[in-house]
Amino acid sequence: MIIELGHFALILALVFSVLQAVVPSLGIVKKQAAWIALARPLAASQFLLILLSFVILITGFVSDDFSVAYVAAHSNTRLPVFYKIAGSWGGHEGSLLLWVLILAGWGLAVALRSRALTAVFLARVLAFMGAISFGFLSFILFTSNPFIRAFPAVAEGRDLNPLLQDPGMIIHPPLLYMGYVGFSVAFSFALAALIDGKVERDWARQVRPWTLAAWTFLTLGIFMGSFWAYYELGWGGWWFWDAVENAAFMPWLVGTALLHTLIVSEKRDSFKSWTILLAILAFSLSLLGTFLVRSGVLTSVHAFASDPKRGVFILIFLALVSGGALALYAWRAPQIRSNAAFSPVSKETALLLNNVLLLVVAATVLLGTLYPLFLDALQLGKISVGPPYFEATFVPLILPVLFLMALAPYLAWKQAKLKTLDRFLLIALILAVSAAGALTYRYSFMFGLGTGLGVWILLATAGQVWKRVYRPVNNSRWLTSLHAPSLGFWGMIVAHAGIAIFTVGVSAVKSLETSEDYHLRPGDHIRLTGYDVVFKSLEKIDGSNYIAARGHFAVSDADSALQLQPERRIYTAQNMPMTEAAIDRGWLRDVYISLGEASKDQGWMVRVQIKPFMSWIWAGCLAIALGGLLAALERRYKPTTVIATQQDRTSAPAENFQIAEPA
Repeated sequence: MIIELGHFALILALVFSVLQAVVPSLGIVKKQAAWIALARPLAASQFLLILLSFVILITGFVSDDFSVAYVAAHSNTRLPVFYKIAGSWGGHEGSLLLWVLILAGWGLAVALRSRALTAVFLARVLAFMGAISFGFLSFILFTSNPFIRAFPAVAEGRDLNPLLQDPGMIIHPPLLYMGYVGFSVAFSFALAALIDGKVERDWARQVRPWTLAAWTFLTLGIFMGSFWAYYELGWGGWWFWDAVENAAFMPWLVGTALLHTLIVSEKRDSFKSWTILLAILAFSLSLLGTFLVRSGVLTSVHAFASDPKRGVFILIFLALVSGGALALYAWRAPQIRSNAAFSPVSKETALLLNNVLLLVVAATVLLGTLYPLFLDALQLGKISVGPPYFEATFVPLILPVLFLMALAPYLAWKQAKLKTLDRFLLIALILAVSAAGALTYRYSFMFGLGTGLGVWILLATAGQVWKRVYRPVNNSRWLTSLHAPSLGFWGMIVAHAGIAIFTVGVSAVKSLETSEDYHLRPGDHIRLTGYDVVFKSLEKIDGSNYIAARGHFAVSDADSALQLQPERRIYTAQNMPMTEAAIDRGWLRDVYISLGEASKDQGWMVRVQIKPFMSWIWAGCLAIALGGLLAALERRYKPTTVIATQQDRTSAPAENFQIAEPA
C-alpha cells in the first residue's frame, strides 16, 4: 500500500495548495491576521507532502515494483541503483512530480527566508505560488499520475532510455528545473507588487537574490545539458538550436535582462514597469518550455513522448497564468511610475539598450522555434528552422550586447561624459581591435571578431578590478591601498569574465574545428591536422545491462601520445544502440573520437574531431554561474528591511498585521 500512500499524499498536497492560494488571500480581504499567518505553515505542509510522495516513487523504483506502470516503463532489474533513482524523473510523469516538488521547495524557501517581508506581502507571494502549484498538481493527478497500477504486473521493466543512463541524467534535470521554477518567485513578487500598485527599491532588493539564484541554476542546467549532449550523443556538437534547447535559452535571456533592470530599480528607483514585465515574461517562457517538452508537438532528443491531450491542458494553464498576469500588468502598471530621469549617455541608457537587445534576441529565438509549429498546426506545410536562421539572426544582435557589457560599468549613473571615461578603456579598445585584426588576417573574420570582443570584455573587466581594488594614497600615482569590494561586484566581474572566455571558446570552435568521418578496420591509420590516429584493436565488453564493442585508438602528434577507447553499445532490454565517445580534453583542444556502425565491406564508421578551445566554453559557463552565485550571496540581500504594502500603510489595523522585525 505504500504506492497508494504516495498517491494520497499528492492528493493532500493538492488540497493544501488550494488552501495556500485561497486562505491567506481571504485573510487579506477580511483583515484576518490568523488566516494570513497560515501562509507559511501551508507552504511547508505542501512541500512535505510532495516530498513524501516523491520519496515513495523513488522507493518503487529502487524496489523494482513493476506493478506501477510508470516504474515498469522506465526501469529494469539490471539497471544500476543510481539510474533507478534518476529514472524516477526519467519520464513525463516523474519529471513533473520533480518539477512540482522543486516549486514547493522554492515556496518553502520564500516562507522561511523572507523575514523582511510584511505578513500581507508574503501572503500574496505565497498565494500566487500556491495557485501555480495547484495547476501543476492538477495536471499530474488528472493526466499524468505516476502512481497508477498496471494490471497484471509485468515481471520485468522496459528499462530506462539508454540516452538517459548517464550521470548527466542525475544532475541536469534538477538543475534545469531549479532554474525554470525559480523564476516563479520573481513572477509572484511581481504580481504581488502589481496588486499593491507600488514598486520600491526595497522590493527590488528582495527580489534580486531569488532571481539570481534561479538564473544561476538555469545557467548550470543549460551548461550541464550542453556538456552532456557533447560527450553522449556522439556527434561532437554542443548546441544545435534544438527547440527544447531554445526553450531553456529564452527564459535565460529574459532572466539576464531582469537581473540588470533590478539593479537600476534598486540603485535609481527606475525601470519599475519594465522590471515587472520582465519578471512575468521570464516565468511565462519557462511555462512555454514546459508546453513544448510535454505537449507532443516536438520531435526532439530532449522531449517526452506524451499524449497531445496533455499539451492542451498545459496550453490552457499557460494561457491562464501568463494571460492573467499580463492582463493584471496592463491594468495596474500605469500606477507604477519611475520619476528618476537620466541622460542619453548614462549607465541607465546602456543597461536599457542591452536589455532591449536581449529581449529582441529572445523574440527571434521564439519566432524561429514556434513558426514551424504554427505552420504545421494550420496545415500550411512543414518546414525546418535550423542553425542557419538562428546564427544569422542571433549573432548580429548579440554583438552590441557584448560591446556594451564592457562599456556600461564605466558609465556614471544619471549622466555620463564620454570625454571623462577612463583612459584604460581606450587602451583596451585599441588592444582588442588589434587582436581582432591580427586573428582575422591569420584565420577568419568570425574568429577575429569573437576573440576581439572577448579581449575587449576581459580587459575592461580587469580595469574595473584595478579601479575598485587599488586606490591611491595621498594622491600618489604609485602608492596604493587595497580595498575589498562587495561580493556583488566580484559576481559581476566573474560573470563578465566568463562571458568573455565563453565568447573566445565559441569563436575558436566554430572557426577552427576539424571533423572527418572514416571507414576503418583494426590496424588502419589516418592523419588529421597534425594528428596520427591508429585503430589498434577492438574488444567485446559485457556491461550490467548492455554489450559493447570497444575500440582502442592511439593518437599522437609532435608533443603527445594518447590512448582513446570509444564504444558502440547495445542496450539489451530495448535492443537500442548507443555511442560512447572518447575525448581527451585540454585547455587548448579536445581530441574526440566516436565509433559508429559496422559494415562487413567497409569496416567501422569512425568520426575523428579536433576541437580547439572547447574547454573554454565549459570554463566560461561555470564562471558565469559562479558570478551569479557570488552576487546572490551579497550581504545587502540579507533580510534587513521591511517591505510595507499599500494596505499595510493605509487600512490595516496594527493588531491584525504584524510587521516583521529586521533580522
